[in-house]
Amino acid sequence: MRTVKQVSDLTGISVRALHYYDEIGLLKPSEITEAGYRLYNEEALEILQQILFFKELDIPLKEVKEIMASVHFDKMQALKNQKKLLILKRNRLNGLIELINKTLKGENTMSFEEFDMSEYFNVLEEFKKEHEDMVIKYHGSVDKYNEFIEKCKSNEAKIAKMAIKQYGSIEKYTEAIKKNLSNMPTIMEQNDKFKKDCLEDKHPKLKELYKKLVSDLSKDPSSKEIQEIAEEITDTAKKDYEIFKMDMGDDNWYYMVQNYLLNPEWIKAVDKKYGNGTSKFIGEALKFYLGDKQPKLITLYKKLTSDLSKDPSSKEIQQIVEEMADITKKYHEFLKMDMGDNYWGYMAESYLSKPMYIEVTDKKYGSGASKFIGEALKFYSENN
Repeated sequence: MRTVKQVSDLTGISVRALHYYDEIGLLKPSEITEAGYRLYNEEALEILQQILFFKELDIPLKEVKEIMASVHFDKMQALKNQKKLLILKRNRLNGLIELINKTLKGENTMSFEEFDMSEYFNVLEEFKKEHEDMVIKYHGSVDKYNEFIEKCKSNEAKIAKMAIKQYGSIEKYTEAIKKNLSNMPTIMEQNDKFKKDCLEDKHPKLKELYKKLVSDLSKDPSSKEIQEIAEEITDTAKKDYEIFKMDMGDDNWYYMVQNYLLNPEWIKAVDKKYGNGTSKFIGEALKFYLGDKQPKLITLYKKLTSDLSKDPSSKEIQQIVEEMADITKKYHEFLKMDMGDNYWGYMAESYLSKPMYIEVTDKKYGSGASKFIGEALKFYSENN
Protein backbone atom coordinates (compact mmCIF):
# COMPACT_ATOMS: atom_id res chain seq x y z
CA MET A 1 0.00 0.00 0.00
CA ARG A 2 1.15 3.55 -0.76
CA THR A 3 0.06 6.83 0.78
CA VAL A 4 -1.17 9.80 -1.27
CA LYS A 5 2.22 11.46 -0.86
CA GLN A 6 4.06 8.33 -2.04
CA VAL A 7 1.77 8.00 -5.08
CA SER A 8 2.30 11.69 -5.85
CA ASP A 9 6.08 11.30 -5.66
CA LEU A 10 5.96 8.18 -7.84
CA THR A 11 3.70 9.54 -10.59
CA GLY A 12 4.21 13.30 -10.52
CA ILE A 13 0.48 13.81 -9.95
CA SER A 14 -0.18 16.35 -7.21
CA VAL A 15 -1.79 15.32 -3.93
CA ARG A 16 -4.55 17.81 -4.66
CA ALA A 17 -5.27 16.12 -8.03
CA LEU A 18 -5.45 12.69 -6.37
CA HIS A 19 -7.92 14.07 -3.83
CA TYR A 20 -9.98 15.47 -6.71
CA TYR A 21 -9.95 12.11 -8.53
CA ASP A 22 -11.36 10.59 -5.34
CA GLU A 23 -14.05 13.27 -5.02
CA ILE A 24 -15.36 12.76 -8.56
CA GLY A 25 -15.19 8.96 -8.28
CA LEU A 26 -12.53 8.57 -10.95
CA LEU A 27 -9.93 6.92 -8.69
CA LYS A 28 -11.00 5.77 -5.24
CA PRO A 29 -8.38 4.82 -2.61
CA SER A 30 -8.01 1.10 -1.98
CA GLU A 31 -8.34 1.72 1.71
CA ILE A 32 -8.83 4.59 4.17
CA THR A 33 -7.21 4.23 7.61
CA GLU A 34 -8.92 5.04 10.89
CA ALA A 35 -6.94 8.27 10.91
CA GLY A 36 -8.43 9.16 7.50
CA TYR A 37 -5.35 8.56 5.36
CA ARG A 38 -5.88 7.33 1.80
CA LEU A 39 -3.94 4.21 0.75
CA TYR A 40 -3.50 2.84 -2.77
CA ASN A 41 -2.63 -0.73 -3.84
CA GLU A 42 -1.09 -1.97 -7.11
CA GLU A 43 -4.50 -2.32 -8.80
CA ALA A 44 -5.26 1.34 -8.03
CA LEU A 45 -1.91 2.36 -9.50
CA GLU A 46 -2.73 0.45 -12.71
CA ILE A 47 -6.03 2.35 -12.94
CA LEU A 48 -4.16 5.62 -12.38
CA GLN A 49 -1.76 4.73 -15.19
CA GLN A 50 -4.73 4.15 -17.51
CA ILE A 51 -6.18 7.54 -16.52
CA LEU A 52 -2.88 9.27 -17.31
CA PHE A 53 -2.77 7.67 -20.77
CA PHE A 54 -6.24 9.10 -21.48
CA LYS A 55 -5.12 12.51 -20.18
CA GLU A 56 -2.21 12.51 -22.62
CA LEU A 57 -4.80 12.18 -25.40
CA ASP A 58 -6.55 15.33 -24.09
CA ILE A 59 -9.70 13.44 -23.14
CA PRO A 60 -11.69 15.29 -20.40
CA LEU A 61 -11.77 13.58 -16.98
CA LYS A 62 -15.56 13.33 -17.11
CA GLU A 63 -15.33 11.32 -20.33
CA VAL A 64 -12.45 9.22 -18.95
CA LYS A 65 -14.67 8.27 -16.01
CA GLU A 66 -17.55 7.32 -18.32
CA ILE A 67 -15.28 5.25 -20.56
CA MET A 68 -13.66 3.33 -17.70
CA ALA A 69 -16.99 2.75 -15.94
CA SER A 70 -18.61 1.32 -19.06
CA VAL A 71 -19.47 -2.38 -19.13
CA HIS A 72 -17.83 -2.45 -22.58
CA PHE A 73 -14.46 -1.19 -21.28
CA ASP A 74 -11.63 -3.59 -22.15
CA LYS A 75 -8.35 -2.58 -20.51
CA MET A 76 -6.05 -4.37 -22.96
CA GLN A 77 -7.93 -3.12 -26.00
CA ALA A 78 -7.89 0.39 -24.55
CA LEU A 79 -4.11 0.19 -24.18
CA LYS A 80 -3.75 -0.88 -27.83
CA ASN A 81 -5.92 2.03 -28.97
CA GLN A 82 -4.06 4.47 -26.72
CA LYS A 83 -0.74 3.27 -28.12
CA LYS A 84 -1.93 3.82 -31.69
CA LEU A 85 -3.26 7.31 -30.94
CA LEU A 86 -0.19 8.32 -28.95
CA ILE A 87 2.07 7.25 -31.83
CA LEU A 88 0.02 9.44 -34.19
CA LYS A 89 0.30 12.31 -31.72
CA ARG A 90 4.04 11.74 -31.31
CA ASN A 91 4.65 11.75 -35.07
CA ARG A 92 2.70 14.95 -35.51
CA LEU A 93 4.48 16.62 -32.56
CA ASN A 94 7.86 15.51 -33.93
CA GLY A 95 7.02 17.23 -37.20
CA LEU A 96 6.00 20.42 -35.41
CA ILE A 97 9.15 20.34 -33.21
CA GLU A 98 11.27 19.98 -36.32
CA LEU A 99 9.46 22.98 -37.83
CA ILE A 100 10.16 25.03 -34.67
CA ASN A 101 13.84 24.01 -34.73
CA LYS A 102 14.15 25.18 -38.33
CA THR A 103 12.50 28.46 -37.41
CA LEU A 104 14.88 28.95 -34.44
CA LYS A 105 17.82 28.38 -36.76
CA GLY A 106 16.55 31.14 -39.00
CA GLU A 107 15.31 28.86 -41.76
CA ASN A 108 12.01 29.40 -43.55
CA THR A 109 9.80 30.69 -40.75
CA MET A 110 6.68 30.70 -42.88
CA SER A 111 6.67 26.97 -43.67
CA PHE A 112 3.28 25.29 -43.30
CA GLU A 113 4.37 21.83 -44.46
CA GLU A 114 2.65 20.10 -41.54
CA PHE A 115 -0.70 21.49 -42.71
CA ASP A 116 -0.12 21.10 -46.45
CA MET A 117 -3.03 19.77 -48.54
CA SER A 118 -1.29 20.07 -51.92
CA GLU A 119 -0.68 16.31 -52.26
CA TYR A 120 -4.41 15.66 -51.79
CA PHE A 121 -5.24 18.04 -54.64
CA ASN A 122 -2.55 16.36 -56.77
CA VAL A 123 -4.39 13.05 -56.31
CA LEU A 124 -7.64 14.63 -57.57
CA GLU A 125 -5.78 16.00 -60.61
CA GLU A 126 -4.21 12.59 -61.34
CA PHE A 127 -7.62 10.93 -61.21
CA LYS A 128 -8.90 13.44 -63.79
CA LYS A 129 -6.05 12.57 -66.17
CA GLU A 130 -6.33 8.80 -65.74
CA HIS A 131 -10.14 8.53 -65.74
CA GLU A 132 -11.45 11.40 -67.84
CA ASP A 133 -14.39 9.28 -69.00
CA MET A 134 -15.45 8.66 -65.39
CA VAL A 135 -15.03 12.35 -64.56
CA ILE A 136 -17.30 13.37 -67.46
CA LYS A 137 -19.83 10.67 -66.65
CA TYR A 138 -20.26 11.51 -62.96
CA HIS A 139 -19.51 15.25 -62.95
CA GLY A 140 -20.99 16.17 -66.34
CA SER A 141 -17.78 17.63 -67.75
CA VAL A 142 -14.10 18.18 -66.97
CA ASP A 143 -14.90 21.84 -66.26
CA LYS A 144 -17.41 20.86 -63.59
CA TYR A 145 -14.83 18.53 -62.05
CA ASN A 146 -12.36 21.43 -62.01
CA GLU A 147 -15.01 23.50 -60.23
CA PHE A 148 -15.30 20.68 -57.68
CA ILE A 149 -11.53 20.82 -57.07
CA GLU A 150 -11.61 24.60 -56.68
CA LYS A 151 -14.49 24.28 -54.21
CA CYS A 152 -12.38 21.81 -52.22
CA LYS A 153 -9.50 24.29 -52.24
CA SER A 154 -11.76 27.04 -50.92
CA ASN A 155 -12.67 24.70 -48.04
CA GLU A 156 -9.10 23.51 -47.52
CA ALA A 157 -9.09 24.22 -43.77
CA LYS A 158 -12.30 22.25 -43.19
CA ILE A 159 -11.07 19.31 -45.26
CA ALA A 160 -7.74 19.31 -43.41
CA LYS A 161 -9.54 19.28 -40.06
CA MET A 162 -11.76 16.39 -41.20
CA ALA A 163 -8.75 14.49 -42.60
CA ILE A 164 -6.83 14.70 -39.33
CA LYS A 165 -9.93 13.84 -37.29
CA GLN A 166 -10.85 10.77 -39.37
CA TYR A 167 -7.47 9.52 -40.61
CA GLY A 168 -4.94 10.86 -38.10
CA SER A 169 -2.98 12.93 -40.62
CA ILE A 170 -3.32 14.61 -44.00
CA GLU A 171 -0.75 12.18 -45.39
CA LYS A 172 -2.86 9.15 -44.43
CA TYR A 173 -5.98 10.85 -45.77
CA THR A 174 -4.27 11.50 -49.10
CA GLU A 175 -3.13 7.88 -49.39
CA ALA A 176 -6.65 6.67 -48.58
CA ILE A 177 -8.24 8.96 -51.20
CA LYS A 178 -5.73 7.72 -53.76
CA LYS A 179 -6.60 4.11 -52.95
CA ASN A 180 -10.35 4.79 -52.94
CA LEU A 181 -10.28 6.60 -56.28
CA SER A 182 -8.27 3.79 -57.89
CA ASN A 183 -10.82 1.18 -56.74
CA MET A 184 -13.95 3.23 -57.48
CA PRO A 185 -14.01 2.75 -61.27
CA THR A 186 -14.18 -1.07 -60.95
CA ILE A 187 -17.32 -0.97 -58.80
CA MET A 188 -18.95 1.72 -60.92
CA GLU A 189 -18.18 -0.11 -64.15
CA GLN A 190 -19.90 -3.25 -62.84
CA ASN A 191 -22.97 -1.24 -61.90
CA ASP A 192 -22.93 0.63 -65.21
CA LYS A 193 -22.71 -2.63 -67.17
CA PHE A 194 -26.13 -3.69 -65.88
CA LYS A 195 -27.63 -0.27 -66.65
CA LYS A 196 -26.12 -0.18 -70.13
CA ASP A 197 -27.29 -3.69 -70.95
CA CYS A 198 -30.83 -2.77 -69.91
CA LEU A 199 -30.97 0.43 -71.94
CA GLU A 200 -29.26 -1.03 -75.02
CA ASP A 201 -31.01 -4.44 -74.93
CA LYS A 202 -27.70 -6.33 -74.68
CA HIS A 203 -29.16 -9.03 -72.42
CA PRO A 204 -31.79 -10.94 -74.48
CA LYS A 205 -33.71 -12.37 -71.53
CA LEU A 206 -33.88 -9.09 -69.62
CA LYS A 207 -34.88 -7.32 -72.84
CA GLU A 208 -37.98 -9.51 -73.17
CA LEU A 209 -38.78 -9.40 -69.44
CA TYR A 210 -38.71 -5.60 -69.23
CA LYS A 211 -40.84 -5.23 -72.37
CA LYS A 212 -43.33 -7.68 -70.91
CA LEU A 213 -43.32 -5.87 -67.55
CA VAL A 214 -44.20 -2.45 -69.02
CA SER A 215 -46.55 -3.62 -71.77
CA ASP A 216 -49.58 -2.38 -69.82
CA LEU A 217 -49.02 0.30 -67.17
CA SER A 218 -52.66 0.14 -66.08
CA LYS A 219 -51.96 -3.14 -64.32
CA ASP A 220 -51.28 -3.33 -60.59
CA PRO A 221 -47.49 -3.57 -59.93
CA SER A 222 -48.28 -5.84 -56.96
CA SER A 223 -50.47 -8.26 -58.97
CA LYS A 224 -49.47 -11.92 -59.28
CA GLU A 225 -48.81 -11.57 -63.03
CA ILE A 226 -46.47 -8.59 -62.62
CA GLN A 227 -44.77 -10.08 -59.56
CA GLU A 228 -43.88 -13.23 -61.49
CA ILE A 229 -42.06 -11.05 -64.05
CA ALA A 230 -40.38 -9.07 -61.23
CA GLU A 231 -39.16 -12.34 -59.75
CA GLU A 232 -37.65 -13.41 -63.08
CA ILE A 233 -35.90 -10.06 -63.53
CA THR A 234 -34.48 -10.22 -59.99
CA ASP A 235 -33.26 -13.81 -60.35
CA THR A 236 -31.70 -13.12 -63.77
CA ALA A 237 -29.87 -10.00 -62.57
CA LYS A 238 -28.48 -11.80 -59.52
CA LYS A 239 -27.39 -14.77 -61.63
CA ASP A 240 -25.76 -12.96 -64.53
CA TYR A 241 -24.19 -9.83 -63.00
CA GLU A 242 -21.24 -9.94 -60.63
CA ILE A 243 -22.30 -6.77 -58.81
CA PHE A 244 -25.47 -8.49 -57.59
CA LYS A 245 -24.09 -11.94 -56.72
CA MET A 246 -20.86 -11.06 -54.86
CA ASP A 247 -20.72 -10.23 -51.16
CA MET A 248 -23.24 -7.48 -50.41
CA GLY A 249 -24.91 -8.31 -53.75
CA ASP A 250 -28.43 -8.23 -52.25
CA ASP A 251 -27.75 -4.73 -50.93
CA ASN A 252 -26.53 -3.61 -54.36
CA TRP A 253 -29.71 -4.92 -55.95
CA TYR A 254 -31.83 -3.05 -53.37
CA TYR A 255 -30.10 0.23 -54.27
CA MET A 256 -30.45 -0.54 -57.99
CA VAL A 257 -34.22 -0.88 -57.50
CA GLN A 258 -34.24 2.50 -55.72
CA ASN A 259 -32.74 4.04 -58.88
CA TYR A 260 -36.02 3.42 -60.75
CA LEU A 261 -37.87 5.46 -58.12
CA LEU A 262 -35.39 8.11 -56.95
CA ASN A 263 -32.56 8.69 -59.45
CA PRO A 264 -33.65 11.50 -61.84
CA GLU A 265 -31.12 10.59 -64.56
CA TRP A 266 -32.03 6.91 -64.52
CA ILE A 267 -35.77 7.67 -64.45
CA LYS A 268 -35.34 9.97 -67.47
CA ALA A 269 -33.38 7.32 -69.41
CA VAL A 270 -35.88 4.51 -68.65
CA ASP A 271 -38.93 6.66 -69.45
CA LYS A 272 -37.30 7.71 -72.72
CA LYS A 273 -36.83 4.05 -73.68
CA TYR A 274 -40.16 2.54 -72.61
CA GLY A 275 -42.52 5.51 -72.21
CA ASN A 276 -43.49 8.06 -69.58
CA GLY A 277 -44.12 6.54 -66.14
CA THR A 278 -42.40 3.22 -66.89
CA SER A 279 -39.48 3.77 -64.49
CA LYS A 280 -41.86 4.31 -61.58
CA PHE A 281 -43.89 1.23 -62.60
CA ILE A 282 -40.74 -0.95 -62.80
CA GLY A 283 -39.49 0.42 -59.48
CA GLU A 284 -42.78 -0.25 -57.70
CA ALA A 285 -42.99 -3.78 -59.10
CA LEU A 286 -39.42 -4.68 -58.11
CA LYS A 287 -39.76 -2.95 -54.73
CA PHE A 288 -42.95 -4.88 -53.95
CA TYR A 289 -41.17 -8.13 -54.83
CA LEU A 290 -38.34 -7.20 -52.45
CA GLY A 291 -40.90 -6.91 -49.66
CA ASP A 292 -39.27 -6.35 -46.28
CA LYS A 293 -35.80 -7.19 -47.61
CA GLN A 294 -33.70 -4.14 -46.89
CA PRO A 295 -29.96 -3.74 -46.37
CA LYS A 296 -29.15 -4.72 -42.82
CA LEU A 297 -27.66 -1.29 -42.16
CA ILE A 298 -30.97 0.45 -42.95
CA THR A 299 -32.79 -1.93 -40.61
CA LEU A 300 -30.26 -1.29 -37.85
CA TYR A 301 -30.58 2.50 -38.12
CA LYS A 302 -34.36 2.13 -37.74
CA LYS A 303 -33.83 -0.15 -34.75
CA LEU A 304 -31.31 2.26 -33.24
CA THR A 305 -33.74 5.19 -33.37
CA SER A 306 -36.92 3.27 -32.48
CA ASP A 307 -36.90 4.65 -28.91
CA LEU A 308 -34.97 7.90 -28.40
CA SER A 309 -35.64 7.84 -24.65
CA LYS A 310 -33.09 5.05 -24.17
CA ASP A 311 -29.53 5.64 -22.99
CA PRO A 312 -27.20 5.88 -26.06
CA SER A 313 -24.42 4.25 -23.98
CA SER A 314 -26.57 1.34 -22.78
CA LYS A 315 -25.59 -2.22 -23.59
CA GLU A 316 -28.66 -2.67 -25.81
CA ILE A 317 -27.90 0.39 -27.96
CA GLN A 318 -24.18 -0.33 -28.12
CA GLN A 319 -24.86 -3.85 -29.39
CA ILE A 320 -26.83 -2.32 -32.29
CA VAL A 321 -23.98 0.12 -33.02
CA GLU A 322 -21.49 -2.75 -32.93
CA GLU A 323 -23.56 -4.60 -35.55
CA MET A 324 -23.63 -1.43 -37.65
CA ALA A 325 -19.86 -1.13 -37.37
CA ASP A 326 -19.31 -4.76 -38.43
CA ILE A 327 -21.55 -4.42 -41.49
CA THR A 328 -20.02 -1.07 -42.46
CA LYS A 329 -16.55 -2.59 -42.20
CA LYS A 330 -17.57 -5.47 -44.49
CA TYR A 331 -19.10 -3.04 -46.98
CA HIS A 332 -15.97 -0.89 -47.03
CA GLU A 333 -13.88 -4.03 -47.55
CA PHE A 334 -16.17 -5.06 -50.39
CA LEU A 335 -15.74 -1.63 -51.99
CA LYS A 336 -12.01 -1.70 -51.11
CA MET A 337 -12.43 1.69 -49.47
CA ASP A 338 -10.20 3.04 -46.70
CA MET A 339 -12.37 5.09 -44.32
CA GLY A 340 -9.72 5.83 -41.67
CA ASP A 341 -9.05 4.60 -38.15
CA ASN A 342 -11.43 7.10 -36.56
CA TYR A 343 -14.36 6.72 -38.97
CA TRP A 344 -16.97 6.36 -36.22
CA GLY A 345 -15.56 9.27 -34.23
CA TYR A 346 -15.85 11.44 -37.32
CA MET A 347 -19.39 10.20 -38.03
CA ALA A 348 -20.38 10.88 -34.42
CA GLU A 349 -19.18 14.47 -34.74
CA SER A 350 -21.11 14.83 -38.01
CA TYR A 351 -24.40 13.71 -36.43
CA LEU A 352 -23.80 15.97 -33.43
CA SER A 353 -22.68 19.17 -35.13
CA LYS A 354 -23.24 19.27 -38.90
CA PRO A 355 -26.53 21.05 -39.77
CA MET A 356 -27.10 18.96 -42.90
CA TYR A 357 -26.79 15.66 -40.99
CA ILE A 358 -29.02 16.93 -38.18
CA GLU A 359 -31.76 18.22 -40.51
CA VAL A 360 -31.92 15.10 -42.71
CA THR A 361 -31.65 12.61 -39.81
CA ASP A 362 -34.25 14.33 -37.61
CA LYS A 363 -36.64 14.53 -40.56
CA LYS A 364 -36.20 10.83 -41.25
CA TYR A 365 -36.21 9.37 -37.73
CA GLY A 366 -37.74 12.09 -35.54
CA SER A 367 -36.63 15.18 -33.63
CA GLY A 368 -33.47 14.52 -31.63
CA ALA A 369 -32.53 11.41 -33.63
CA SER A 370 -29.30 12.93 -34.97
CA LYS A 371 -28.10 13.79 -31.46
CA PHE A 372 -29.05 10.31 -30.23
CA ILE A 373 -27.15 8.59 -33.08
CA GLY A 374 -24.19 10.92 -32.57
CA GLU A 375 -23.96 10.16 -28.84
CA ALA A 376 -24.28 6.41 -29.47
CA LEU A 377 -21.54 6.48 -32.12
CA LYS A 378 -19.32 8.71 -29.96
CA PHE A 379 -19.55 6.30 -27.03
CA TYR A 380 -18.77 3.37 -29.33
CA SER A 381 -15.83 5.19 -30.92
CA GLU A 382 -14.27 6.12 -27.58
CA ASN A 383 -14.53 2.55 -26.30
CA ASN A 384 -13.33 0.85 -29.48
